[in-house]
Formats: sequence, C-alpha cells, structure tokens
Amino acid sequence: MSLETWLAFFAASWVISLSPGAGAIASMSCGLQYGFWRGYWNAIGLQLGLALQIAIVAAGVGAILAASSTAFYAIKWFGVAYLIYLAVKQWRALPADLSDNAAVRPIGKPLALVFRGFLVNVSNPKALVFMLAVLPQFVDPHAPLLSQYLILGTTMICVDLIVMAGYTGLASKVLRLLRTPKQQRRLNRTFAGLFVGAAGFLATLHRATT
Repeated sequence: MSLETWLAFFAASWVISLSPGAGAIASMSCGLQYGFWRGYWNAIGLQLGLALQIAIVAAGVGAILAASSTAFYAIKWFGVAYLIYLAVKQWRALPADLSDNAAVRPIGKPLALVFRGFLVNVSNPKALVFMLAVLPQFVDPHAPLLSQYLILGTTMICVDLIVMAGYTGLASKVLRLLRTPKQQRRLNRTFAGLFVGAAGFLATLHRATT
C-alpha cells in the first residue's frame, strides 16, 4: 500500500469517526454515567464490533450479507430494538449523589460495557454495507490483501479509539457540572432521546438495490 493511499484513508477515517452516530451517543452516555476510565470500556466494545465488520468485508462475506434482504433487515431491526432498550435504560437512570463526600459515579462492569459497545456497532447493517463500499477502494487487488486489510483496519480502529475517547471524556467532564438530580435527569433524558433518534434513523434505512 502506497503512502498516498494510506494518507487518504487516514483522512477518511477521521471524517467517518467524527460523524455523529450511535457509537458517539453510546460513548457520551457511558462517559456521563461512569466517567472516562470506566466508560471507555464501551469504546473498546465499539472497536471489537468494527473489527468484526472489517473482517467480514475482508473475507468476502460482506457482499453476501449486503445482497441478502433477510439478513440486512434482521440485523437492522435487532439494532433498532437494542437502541430503544438503551434509550429506556438511560431514561430510567437514577441521578448520582455528587456531594463532596459521596461516590461520584456508579460502577459499571467492564465486560458489560464492552458487550454494550460491541452490540451497538455490530447491529448496524448500513455500517457493514458502508465498509463494503469504502474499504475496497483503498485496496490494491494485485497486492496481498490480508496485509492491506490489516493496515486499513488498524488505522480505522486507532482513529476511532481517539475520537471515542474525546466523546467519552467530554461527557465525563459535563457530569462534574451537574450538581442537582433535576439537571442529571434532564441530561439522561436528552441522551435517551438521542438513542431514540438513532433508532428512528436506523429504522428508515433500506437495503440498496442494484
């Protein structure tokens, strides 16, 4: 892979990662609830989902799934249901005691947060189709494919880790400003609304026809 090709993909990865989506909302939600270090486990899960999608595309399975209406809509509606579940959970989240002598944040289980992030990314069929459309454009079919997909996947995951760190950290800083249960409840419901919005957007997606 040439340096020019890699730099083009590197720039594209930043644009893709910075675009607001379900992953960004999930990262901010976890940063708000658990703080940066605990909430960042969600970002690890997001990358595992992203890595699986890249592996599927590299293996050629993505083309089969993209052509299958049943597979596309099964994944899509699972994603919609999961985002609605996250919205309900966020809406019902209890305000934290932020007094100086209290524990600032609840403790989330790392594996549960990793699995949450994994499901957010892996349950978006449009992301898989997007990967299928974008990644091959940066691949030289006459060169070894595995090494190229490893470079592209590593690049995208590293960029996304940095971006999700920003989203998680930003939300964790916001929590320090929320001293009253009313403020926290309002923000929790705002994030619940964002999850519903992401679910609504995913529900409107249709498989591209050729």
